[in-house]
Amino acid sequence: MSRYTHVLRSVAVGATALALSSFSLMHSALAQSTIKLGSVLSITGPASFLGDPEDKTLKMYVDKINAAGGVDGKKIELVVYDDGGDANKARTFATRLVEDDKVVAMIGGSTTGTTMAMIPVFEEAQIPFISFAGAVEIIDPVRKYVFKTPHTDKMACEKIFENIKARKFTKVAMISGTDGFGSSMRAECLKVAPNYGVSIVAEETYGPRDSDMTAQLTKIKAAPGVEAVVNPGFGQGPAIVTRNYAQLGMSSTPFYQSHGVASKSFIELAGPAAEGVRLPAAALLVADKLPDNDPQKKVVTEYKATYEDTTKQPVSTFGGHAYDGLYILVDAMKRAKSTDPKKVRDEIEATKGFVGTGGIVTMSPTDHLGLDLSAFRMLEVKNGDWTLVQPGS
Repeated sequence: MSRYTHVLRSVAVGATALALSSFSLMHSALAQSTIKLGSVLSITGPASFLGDPEDKTLKMYVDKINAAGGVDGKKIELVVYDDGGDANKARTFATRLVEDDKVVAMIGGSTTGTTMAMIPVFEEAQIPFISFAGAVEIIDPVRKYVFKTPHTDKMACEKIFENIKARKFTKVAMISGTDGFGSSMRAECLKVAPNYGVSIVAEETYGPRDSDMTAQLTKIKAAPGVEAVVNPGFGQGPAIVTRNYAQLGMSSTPFYQSHGVASKSFIELAGPAAEGVRLPAAALLVADKLPDNDPQKKVVTEYKATYEDTTKQPVSTFGGHAYDGLYILVDAMKRAKSTDPKKVRDEIEATKGFVGTGGIVTMSPTDHLGLDLSAFRMLEVKNGDWTLVQPGS
């Protein structure tokens, strides 16, 4: 090799090293100027009615936050994966967010099953995780790094039985889905029913792929003394149950659904059979019907208008859970004046008086939800729309 060739190669190697070093510095500077947040959602698949509005909401409001200057001058970089409702995929994506994407926090988990699969990953990594799923087992017992925004299945049972007691009913039947949420809510309802003087006198279940629940409902119809029926479940199952309920002429017996169907799509799927169905849900579904002095009115009406104007779709409480989770996290980062996961976790737990679409949130070391029963509104379907049930009726 000539000396000239050697020099040229040395220069080339040096230039390459300098370029790589410059790229590394640029990449490092870019990373420091952004906040990387992770999200694993069921955007497609059987739980897409949850994940799709959550995905749309997060992207819409991250853009809004970034356009306004970000968080303390740093732009949010949102990394989203679609688990299709599969718990194994969710756990794989959670691991990728931690190990490859290096996120500082996680907001997502559309279902109880996917959330429970991801919890160990974020707990071990000590990264705050705000779930959008319903079951109380997500935050009870309390896990240090895990929080959630939706009302729990236990709260749904309590709100339903509170209304049943007000109507002076004591004998109730249940028909429950066998999915993670349906099973969990069934168990919670069985636990709290005696507190309201309610006896469960008949019980049936159905699977996530069942397309007709007439046989189970026929048994409930034949059970003596049933005064009301409760359906713990989510997805299309409750709409099928509701249609079968009407087909069997059971509509004169009060029928309750859970907040797992708190979107207009339930009414559309159930059709006229939904008339008279009651369920506990967030104020978001009746935003325009809230009194002007309601502390949530401004938040829920603005979110509803923004979501519907942007997506051209009806608002659902599920997108609202994502809105709440994102802003609880952003507020925590601002108070912490840091994106350090441990400092952010501490500030999420210190959240007080946050007015969201789901209610007014005040968390503590023993409460990683921060909502009480007053955050739930009892709704009834009338003329194909949600209406507020007045207290005591």
